[in-house]
Amino acid sequence: MSAVTFTNNEKSTSTTVGYAGAVVTVLIWAAWILATRHSATTQLGTIDIGLIRYGIPALALAPVWLKTGLLPKGVPIALLVTMVAGAGAVFFQLTTSAIHSTPASAAGILLGGSMSLATALIGVIGFQERPDVMRVFGLAAIVAGVAILLVRSLAGASLPGSSFVLLPMAAVLWASYTHAFRRSGLTAVQASALIAVWSFLIHIVLAIVFGTSIASAPLGEIGLQVLSQGLLSGLAATVAYGLAVHALGGTQAAAFTAITPVLATIGGGMLLGEEIGIAEIAAAIITGLGVALSTGIASRR
Repeated sequence: MSAVTFTNNEKSTSTTVGYAGAVVTVLIWAAWILATRHSATTQLGTIDIGLIRYGIPALALAPVWLKTGLLPKGVPIALLVTMVAGAGAVFFQLTTSAIHSTPASAAGILLGGSMSLATALIGVIGFQERPDVMRVFGLAAIVAGVAILLVRSLAGASLPGSSFVLLPMAAVLWASYTHAFRRSGLTAVQASALIAVWSFLIHIVLAIVFGTSIASAPLGEIGLQVLSQGLLSGLAATVAYGLAVHALGGTQAAAFTAITPVLATIGGGMLLGEEIGIAEIAAAIITGLGVALSTGIASRR
């Protein structure tokens, strides 16, 4: 009896850790959108923020990438390039440039929703995956949420057209990274370390070519980005999401990302003073529900 009780308690603890990791991840992702949106009002450019975003994880995870090497054996170059572009430098530059001109509420919907949609479409087209009815409903809800934003934008010219191009493009990159990572044979920590160091090197080159304003930026702004971009998004979110996937499984952990558009919408209104109407709230809720369903959490299998 005592042995069974210990096993159940162990399982309960693991589940609790998983839920905590998922919640922490979603909160960090929402905060990342808000912090990136806020940086548009400062003198920090996308290259400056990129140096912070990838420099800290590259330094912290140096023992990992020094051990694997910058070009780890057994990992095709094409997969490594896809991972670095999809979750690293190219993805970051697209999203940051777009978020600088896009309200946080819309950015959360366009990026968070498009990620799930793009991942599913690549799976269907490239790897013959067959989504069930509930996942199809989820993808349809994501499209509906984005359509609400598009109609509102066309009616009130509230969103720049680049938002509907750059953020979905970034989502496709992230989806490509997801499929590439699953076939790379790397662990989550190894992949994170390689993406961080390669992206940091790319941003160093960009800084040399185009310049950087980090040295003249206020310490308070640098500190905010170090916290939100480097420590939280770059390190803490990676570990927290790994715990969630390990304890809950990928499907259930991914379902928590449905909260991100809602939190980004609320945060944009409360912290950044953005105007939030019924359309934004409806789009956030519908997209969040769509992301949850598209993960398969409500499916029979």
